[in-house]
Amino acid sequence: MIKNVRVRFAPSPTGPLHIGGVRTALFNYLFAKKHNGVFVLRIEDTDQNRYVKGAEQYIIDALNWCGIPFDEGPGKEGDLGPYRQSERKHIYKEYADKLVASGGAYYAFDTAEELDFHRKDHEAKGKTFIYNWHNREKLTNSISLPKEEVDKRIANGEDYVIRFKMLDLKTEGSHGTISTTDIIRGHVTFRKEVLDDKILFKSDGMPTYHLANIVDDHLMKITHVIRGEEWLPSVPLHIALYHALGWKAPGFAHLPLILKPTGKGKLSKRDGEKLGFPVFPLEWKDPKTGIISKGYKEEGYFPEAVINFLSFLGWNPGTEQEIFSLEELISTFDLERVHKAGARFDPDKTKWYNHHYMQEQHNDDLAEQFLPIINNNLSVILNESEESHYEISRFTRNDIDVNYVSLVVGLIKERASFVSEFWDLSHFFFEAPKTYDEKASKKAFKDGTKELMVELISIINSIEDFSVEVLQKQIKSWIVNKEIGFGKVMMPLRLALVGALKGPQVFDIMYMIGKVETIKRIEKVIDSI
Repeated sequence: MIKNVRVRFAPSPTGPLHIGGVRTALFNYLFAKKHNGVFVLRIEDTDQNRYVKGAEQYIIDALNWCGIPFDEGPGKEGDLGPYRQSERKHIYKEYADKLVASGGAYYAFDTAEELDFHRKDHEAKGKTFIYNWHNREKLTNSISLPKEEVDKRIANGEDYVIRFKMLDLKTEGSHGTISTTDIIRGHVTFRKEVLDDKILFKSDGMPTYHLANIVDDHLMKITHVIRGEEWLPSVPLHIALYHALGWKAPGFAHLPLILKPTGKGKLSKRDGEKLGFPVFPLEWKDPKTGIISKGYKEEGYFPEAVINFLSFLGWNPGTEQEIFSLEELISTFDLERVHKAGARFDPDKTKWYNHHYMQEQHNDDLAEQFLPIINNNLSVILNESEESHYEISRFTRNDIDVNYVSLVVGLIKERASFVSEFWDLSHFFFEAPKTYDEKASKKAFKDGTKELMVELISIINSIEDFSVEVLQKQIKSWIVNKEIGFGKVMMPLRLALVGALKGPQVFDIMYMIGKVETIKRIEKVIDSI
């Protein structure tokens, strides 16, 4: 076990948390808990122009709903906070100045117009403009200008940025490499001469992501940086910054992309909209446009299902096991079993997981979720007419017996993946069929069926103990004694109760709706067909 593990999830509050971000948070959480470490949430909000109101709280709510809460972060202050970069901006200038003083960075006074001129000039020549070792001495900065002029420009309040000196020609020549061992990708090497001198500190007095990220990771004692592969190109700059500041770099692990269901390209919000599945953990309403995006929670997914399917996007335990509790994931998770290749998102597999966790839910809890759906659909049961109430008082005038609903859920949940599917699977437990499936009617009602149904009513009337066991025994005995096929009775009976040839066991339905309602429905189907 690795000691003193500290990892961080560092999203920007620029909108809702994408499911890929949740996967990154999850892998950080699992790694931390596997090694009895600390999971930190840091809000990287240095870019105030892109800040979106409500996004930070959304991130916190999403992590909590998923069951992967952070140990330190906004609202859970530790000794190494604050945990919003906007509250730490006074820290970063010190380290930018330290890099300038040591020769690892420099002031650059180039205007936006000047840089744009150089870009267009290079494009006209079929080249790409890169601000780095091969041209920095020709541009307007503290390397090319005399110290007196640099001091004068700064004293006069002239705008400048601080750039990192990626390659020092005096000590390294025009060559050099940066290497590291990525926990997932193995040994990776980058050539310094093709890298640019990134801006570390902007003219508005705010650090760029790169400087703030490195400083915060060091000061927060982060031991492992686990993030998406899109940050892999930033590794050489980050490692070089660590070295320039005299700090030890953390371990790096770059997670594979989550791919579209086709397997081609990164999964996007548009893919979800097009194919009808969420890409956000919780519903999100854009504060500017008012547009609402689907969330896994509101679409009826269980957090356990979301965590389980996300864990398999890029990771594999090396066994056939697919269902893992969070505790099992923590004990089994290993970064070295995370794949390099992108992980294809499979909407059908997410539903499969949800179906599994649906079966593990307590029927009473599912009934509480189902009640609002019932109330929205019922048009007859809840009115004041007593003749619409079932014999065994399953319903009251303004309410539905939750115990009855719980029994219904127990009979139908095996066929469902979402609570939203319950009504279609069980509406006949709450209201009598208004119509009968035409194809099923032709199949169920033949010559003599009406007479059999009339006789069946007499049998049902004679049964005093209206339990499932007694109903099954009495009706089956009657069918056997008449020496007729079971389908001649059971199909029209099911049609009478349900309106179609589907649903749970007929005797369960009869018991649930009661004797009076059962007979009423059989009489109705006789009159209707």
